[in-house]
Amino acid sequence: METGSGLGRFGRLAFAGPVVLAAPIRPDRISDPVIDRLQRARTALGLLASVWLVMAYPMRKGREDFVLGKVENLMIGCAVLVAAGAVGITVFIFAARPPLRRLYARRLVSPLTVLGVLALEMGMFWLMLQAVRGNVLSPDGLNAWSSESGNVLLRLVLGLLALVAPIAYFVLMLASALLILVTTYSALNSCFRVSDVHELLPGLLSPLLFWSLFFISLSDSPDVAAPPEVLYSFLLGGPLSVTALSVWEIRRLRTRYGMNLRTALAR
Repeated sequence: METGSGLGRFGRLAFAGPVVLAAPIRPDRISDPVIDRLQRARTALGLLASVWLVMAYPMRKGREDFVLGKVENLMIGCAVLVAAGAVGITVFIFAARPPLRRLYARRLVSPLTVLGVLALEMGMFWLMLQAVRGNVLSPDGLNAWSSESGNVLLRLVLGLLALVAPIAYFVLMLASALLILVTTYSALNSCFRVSDVHELLPGLLSPLLFWSLFFISLSDSPDVAAPPEVLYSFLLGGPLSVTALSVWEIRRLRTRYGMNLRTALAR
């Protein structure tokens, strides 16, 4: 058995830096190394399958539209995950006995911090996207201000900004997109760090979250021109594998560490 304080440097890197550094790990949290490895392998296989699907079949839209659509779907998916997770955690906390309710409520700081970090990164991406499109501090606007200014030094500064701004906007947009991918990978891998509330919660909530995403994806048009059997196999692979792993994870926590829903709720 390993606790959260024994993750070490490798464990922190494996969980993807931004989330681990932003949200403190509960010192007495049980972290099973086998469960952690399987969760990371499942997430990595899902990403590889997504890349293979895009590379193997032609896309139905342009690259820019595809990337922006994926980011938009990611934001919508995270919103749905947050809503579904909030319902599940609320039911779990209110189902527990009163002393445990307060304890679990205090432990919500880690999942809330993860959500805050992800929201800031998405906000930065959206702001830089608007800047790249010329909706925020566009180079034309900076040039206009420069021509209207009577101060020579200010005109030089604004002119320099007009030259540098497009590059800076693009770099910041790319950096925020990469941070979103890393944080989302870590958040999905750890089920938004809800194990800091209780170790059983990832296994209980993960199927709910991924099946919610599955039904949302059914209402969206496919990004690639793949046969229906390939698309539906790809869409079903995620929630089915997550459900199977969650059942095994709950069983392992019960057999190895004596954790079950009755003891978690003190019923």
